[in-house]
Amino acid sequence: MKHSNNQEDDFSLCPRFEHTFTILGKKWNGLIIEVLLNEQTQRFKDLAAHVDKCSDRVLVERLKELEEEQIVQRNTFPGESRIEYSLTKRGKELAPVMSAVHSWSDKWCD
Repeated sequence: MKHSNNQEDDFSLCPRFEHTFTILGKKWNGLIIEVLLNEQTQRFKDLAAHVDKCSDRVLVERLKELEEEQIVQRNTFPGESRIEYSLTKRGKELAPVMSAVHSWSDKWCD
């Protein structure tokens, strides 16, 4: 973010900040992160039950996107069909952000 006392300077958003909101602002991502913060590791069906208004197709898409951003980790088990999802270190570091969102929503959302 650029700050200046000179009124000729235009305000601009930091590209990293914009990218962060692109990730967090995408529908369902915040809820997926919140579930994984609270429940640690989840199988797909359990995660889908927590985010029950999200279709399975969209949930798969969001999980792949969060995996690509290194926020979610997909864990497979050799010889088993079990797949589990958990947060990476990067994802776990969103805990204070999510806590701040909870505080804001408790204060301002009915």
